[in-house]
Amino acid sequence: MAIEETAGTVATTATTDATGTLADMVETTAGAITYPVAPGHELNVRSGPGTNYRLVKRLPYNSRVPIRCQRHGQKISGPYGTSDIWDNIAPGQYVSDAYVKTGSDGFVTAPCG
Repeated sequence: MAIEETAGTVATTATTDATGTLADMVETTAGAITYPVAPGHELNVRSGPGTNYRLVKRLPYNSRVPIRCQRHGQKISGPYGTSDIWDNIAPGQYVSDAYVKTGSDGFVTAPCG
């Protein structure tokens, strides 16, 4: 694990094996862990865990997202497989986990209450 500190921001990169399959997965900035959105994708942010929920905004290419909590919802296929897990990135804002590189097919944080 590499740690770099610059002007009050700490960046942490986790690598799980010699091949670096999860390199650049986790970054910590000012205490918040963030995960990368799939390269080459803008990501729709919804008001709930499914495409039937209102579109809140679109995240630009090369975005990183914090995951506050996770919940099951509509099953979506994306670059990281097919999943019914939705990541809560801010109050009332969800993205499909199939587009976020968490390094896991399951929850990486607590379920949303």
